[in-house]
Parts: sequence; C-alpha cells; structure tokens
Amino acid sequence: MENELKHKMSTISTRYLGLELSSPVIVGSSNFTSKVESIVEAEAAGAGAVILKSLFEEQIVSLAHSLSSRESYPEADDYLQYYTRTNSVDSYLDLIAGARKSVKIPVIASINCFSPKGWIDFALEIEKAGASALEVNIFFIPTDKHQSCTDSEAVYFRIIDNLKNKLKIPISVKIGMRFSNLLNFVWQMYNHGAAGVVLFNRFYEPDFDINNLNVVPASVLSSPAEQRYVLRWVGMVSGQDIKIDISASTGVYTGEDAIKYLLAGATTVQVCSALYKRGFTVVSEINEALHKWMEIREFVTINDFRGKLNYRNIENPSLFERSQFMKHYSSYI
Repeated sequence: MENELKHKMSTISTRYLGLELSSPVIVGSSNFTSKVESIVEAEAAGAGAVILKSLFEEQIVSLAHSLSSRESYPEADDYLQYYTRTNSVDSYLDLIAGARKSVKIPVIASINCFSPKGWIDFALEIEKAGASALEVNIFFIPTDKHQSCTDSEAVYFRIIDNLKNKLKIPISVKIGMRFSNLLNFVWQMYNHGAAGVVLFNRFYEPDFDINNLNVVPASVLSSPAEQRYVLRWVGMVSGQDIKIDISASTGVYTGEDAIKYLLAGATTVQVCSALYKRGFTVVSEINEALHKWMEIREFVTINDFRGKLNYRNIENPSLFERSQFMKHYSSYI
C-alpha cells in the first residue's frame, strides 16, 4: 500500500508524436509485435506503445519472384505477384486493426520500402487500418562514388515529403548512425515534417567466416556497451533547438539505461534485444526502476529531468565534443 501511494506521487507518462503514453518504454519493432497476443502482453507489462514488426516491400517482392520463377506463364507470374503482395499487406492491416481493438496503448506501424509508389501505397493503407502513427524505416547503402552526401540525404527528404503530403497520422523516421552532420540532418527532417526521429536503426551487418570463406550475418542483438555512442547523439540532438521527439533505441536493458537516455533528452526508449533474453518482464522492471529513481530525487514528472544532462544544459559541453581520451587514459598507464 505504501509503494502504491508513493507511485501516485510521480508519473512516468509522456507524449510521443503527439500521442499520450503511460510510460516512455516502447516495445520496438520485432517478433514481439507481430501478433496481437504479444501486443496484449506488452501492454499488460506496462509498455507505453508498440512499434509493429516492419512491413518490408523488398521481402514481399522477393517472395513473389521466388514463387513466380516456378511458373512459365506471364499471366501466372502477374497473379502470384499480386496475390503475394495483397496477402502480405492484408495480414499486416489485420494486425493493426486487431491490435487497436485489443489494446489501449498506441499502435505504431513500421514500413521499409524501396519504390516511391510502395511508400505511399503501404502508408495510406496502414493509416486507413487505424495505425496511431507511422515509423518510417529508411536505409540504403550508397554504392556510387559520384553520389554526394547531399544527394544521399535528399532521398530521405523526398520520402518524408511524399508521405506528409498524403498522411494525417504523425511520422517518425528511424535512421542509421552514419551521416556527415547528424544534427543538420535531423533538423532538415523536422523541417520536412517528421514529428520524431529514432536513434538508431539496427541493420543487417556482414561478418566473415574465415574457415569456410563465406560472408555470414553478424549478431543482430544489441548490447548495453553500444549505448554510449547513442547516448552522445541523443544528448547532442536534444541540445539543439529542434522541436522533434527523440526515441532512443540501442542497448536498453535496465531502468538505469532508460534513465540515462531520458537525462540525455530522449522522449521515449525502445526495448527489443532485451526482450529476446528476458521477455516482457524487462518492461515492468524498467518502469519500476524509473518510478523509484524519480521518487528518491523527488521528480514528479519525466519533464522535470528530461534533457538535464544534454549538450545545452551541462556546464561543460565539450564533454560531448571530445573525441580524444588521452587525459583519461593516462590515469591507467
């Protein structure tokens, strides 16, 4: 009873993409958000929102081609491609509709496309199905040495522009770690209409099998050690005058991890890898740790401390800028 009274003194609710969340902890796009039953579990564990497993246009097209290659008739190829696309998209739309009926927390869809038409077609159907918002999962590898950084970034801006011209639901953009000037890039995304940015996406990475001389997939799960790079950039982005929500997504395993990101200025944190290791109890544990930490320091809302340690608010901003560590390292010599 005493703990319940204490919890009423502080609230961990927040707003993300204009949506009301009971917690800043979001279950990230994964197998844990590919079924309505799992989404219900996420809500019961205390998740503030869920990001549905991404709908990949490339995967749909690849499946259609693998099926159509078995046939020798053009009419059969056309039918199989149409059927595969329709069946995949319909299943995703059913997931959105089913989740919205089963839970009260926001259900955010996620798409990754490679064609301009794919982005628009999928997004419009997703909005119609009732998605609370759309997370745009953009990634491509520049393979042309003649393509400038400006040209590469323009691809992102065109996608956002096209989606904003068609959609009413808010859009967040999930991006990778490597940009010439991340601060300018995020600012430009905000100017083009993005309501939020996810720092950072986790992509397929190749590894080498030196015994069999093959290229193989590297580990897909993040580790807490990877958090530091993201922490710097969350603190840097939130320290700018950019009115864009930040969702931190890498290495969130504990309440301490989440608190660090919130202190850096994140609006929400996304958990994914930790779920594969410990299940949905991670969500409730993070919420509980956040509550206790806030009560000890007498913070009533997350806004009381969000961004307290970002680039703009700390006494010595050079701590974010410094790339050399000889002064620190010398103490170990």
